[in-house]
Amino acid sequence: MKRREFIAGLGAAATPSFLWPLAARAQQPAMPAIGFLSARSARDSVRNVAAFGKGLEEAGFTEGKNLSTEYRFAEGRLDRLPELVADLVRRPVAVLVAVGGASSALVAKKATSTIPIVFVIGGDPVGLGLAFSLSRPDGNATGMTIISADLAQKRLGLLRELVPNATALAALVNPNTPEGRVQLSDMRAAALSLGLNLRILEVGDEKGIESAFATLARDKPDALLVGSDPVFDVHRDRLVALVAAAALPAIYQFRDFAAAGGLMSYDPDIADAHRQVGVYTGRILKGAKPADLPIQQPIKFQLVLNLKTAKTLGLDVPANLLARADEVIE
Repeated sequence: MKRREFIAGLGAAATPSFLWPLAARAQQPAMPAIGFLSARSARDSVRNVAAFGKGLEEAGFTEGKNLSTEYRFAEGRLDRLPELVADLVRRPVAVLVAVGGASSALVAKKATSTIPIVFVIGGDPVGLGLAFSLSRPDGNATGMTIISADLAQKRLGLLRELVPNATALAALVNPNTPEGRVQLSDMRAAALSLGLNLRILEVGDEKGIESAFATLARDKPDALLVGSDPVFDVHRDRLVALVAAAALPAIYQFRDFAAAGGLMSYDPDIADAHRQVGVYTGRILKGAKPADLPIQQPIKFQLVLNLKTAKTLGLDVPANLLARADEVIE
């Protein structure tokens, strides 16, 4: 199966039936096999998987030609990660790619100290014990930190610019992930510095999302900050629909939320981070060691505004905010 066919399959459904069959891999035993582990779902990872494939191609590898990939998606259920990574390690694979948050990378690191790991996380890889330093990881793991978990103050500030009269805000956070725990403290500190009253609602699964919006319907905050978490990514469409039904101005962590109808997002380029991981994976397949590949950090952040949603909410987007937007969805 070619990578483009696989990507098309991901867009049509999110079930394991689209994963590479063992028979295809057995027919091409000379190909290196890599394992792709994500805490997110296949359906909401189409753009990132495509970018990952682009990075592989930049490094000289094309799926189905000189490379095969075993894809595993936890669908936002972090408890499934150990089982999924154990399966990949048993096969075995030449490289483990761990994305969708630090939980994937930590589970992969615990599962093997010998298979190279390339990750995309939203936190501090040194503080999490994934690497000795950013410049020299000094272990079997390297990759990209998009520091998404550290952007709470910037997002709150942008939301306040768009809704200047907002004083009572709410935030959705998953406290069960490393990034989520950082966000809890960062959001509280950011709200305090901006003089905002912030109600944090802890959400760990789909039922938690529904429960949180029942609370929001009672509390009626002025605006909402949605944290960075694979649970929110997996249930993106439902989350955006609930926010729209509540008529809440909201800012999200990734562009995909604004593209799905969310008001605004501010984030590093997550797709480009996956492209870089593809490049690193290719370099490792050619003989590079993770210990010698510096952990990359984003150099560009993107602000996306959805003017259609702003109009629906009756919001006038300030000219200076509009001028700073990297993308405007009309």
